[in-house]
Amino acid sequence: MTLLQAATSIREPDARRPEVMERRGWWLVLLGFALPGSAQVLAGNRRLGRIGIAATLALVALLALGAILWFASRSALLTLVGNSIGLLVVEVLLIAYAVLWLVLGLDTLRLTRLRKVRGRARAAIAAVALLATIAPAALAGYGASVVDASRDLVSNLFDFARPVVEPVDGRYTFLLLGGDAGDDREGRRADSMTVVTVNAETGAATMIGVPRNLRNAPFSEGSPMWGPWPDGLDCSSSDCYLNGTYTYGEAHPELYPNAEANGSTPGIEATRDAVEGVTGLEIQFFVLVDMSGFEKLVDALGGLELEVTERVPIAIEGGPVEEWIEPGTQRMDGYHALWYARSRAGTSDYARMERQRQVQEALIREFTPQTLLTKYTELSAAGQDMVQTDIPQAMIGGLSELALETRRLPITNLELVPPQVNTGDPDYDAIHAMVAAALAEADAVAPPTGEPAESPEP
Repeated sequence: MTLLQAATSIREPDARRPEVMERRGWWLVLLGFALPGSAQVLAGNRRLGRIGIAATLALVALLALGAILWFASRSALLTLVGNSIGLLVVEVLLIAYAVLWLVLGLDTLRLTRLRKVRGRARAAIAAVALLATIAPAALAGYGASVVDASRDLVSNLFDFARPVVEPVDGRYTFLLLGGDAGDDREGRRADSMTVVTVNAETGAATMIGVPRNLRNAPFSEGSPMWGPWPDGLDCSSSDCYLNGTYTYGEAHPELYPNAEANGSTPGIEATRDAVEGVTGLEIQFFVLVDMSGFEKLVDALGGLELEVTERVPIAIEGGPVEEWIEPGTQRMDGYHALWYARSRAGTSDYARMERQRQVQEALIREFTPQTLLTKYTELSAAGQDMVQTDIPQAMIGGLSELALETRRLPITNLELVPPQVNTGDPDYDAIHAMVAAALAEADAVAPPTGEPAESPEP
């Protein structure tokens, strides 16, 4: 049968011949699936069919444009759809198309006139028609739910009003803070601090681990902390450890009156100023990870697999041991992974920093495409409870593109810990020189565009 004959039999069926009605039913279902709206143009409401065809062609055009931008200007594409407004547009389009697909699919099923199809063909046509209708609509609906979760995450996490920030000395620099308000702590403190600085051209990244117990953190003359601490955080109290700057800032909000309006807090800003003095780097963004939210995130991922090398107690410092995390390969839920990362009973801060890095690496390994597809909504909800940042929405696209480049390169690590650094009496000029050397090392391993990276010399 030619296409012309098929089209004629669809428009003018001979209801007295069962085989004609069966062929007509299959043609309508297949055409409706291949080009939604075509069944209506041939045998039903032509206006509805034209709407379906136009919507389908528009969707295909948008997908083609997205594919072109992905390869030609990925940053522009991510900027367009990576903000709350762009995500809302995508969500509305997906929902509208899912509804249209359902309407067209069910109308196509009506046009097949199943009552006039005999035998097993009636059930087969109905089953295929329903599958071809429900499956794509459900997929579009699921896509809309994922986009909705992304939009909530972007709206609640990233600053819409803040403008784009230019790199400083060719770098974007972030302060990663692990906030902990556990039972053995008074209020929240910045329990872990890591500076991540990324070359804005190549994506070469350096991670600088900053111990919380560094003393005498210096401040620049322009910092609000310069007034009370012109000679650095030089008291003898434990509050004068580096992480004590968070507590000090929260207790003296008048030092940073605009902090909350800028999506930050006085404690975060005081810590930012201190870490800038420690590293000699200007820090443009912060990311605060709340450890209670971390527990929810790990549970949403289904746990973390960790290789435990020595027993770790679940206990507050000075308190009884509730449980031991035993050596060996462990699949930990959020509660145990959190304690593994934060426990400091009977151990040093430096051992704890090493466990935290191990947990961070395990967390990254769990973020597979399969996990994101199946658990994205739960992960987004956990992320909103876990993270606070001042990164602008307008920079999501550019920073996401830069992150893809960073993944191609080895990350240079620098830990400001003994014996290289005397945390009780640090030489900050020497620390600044160490940071500069680490940045130079990272830049040296950045490959030319399109070439694979080489591992740095040990």
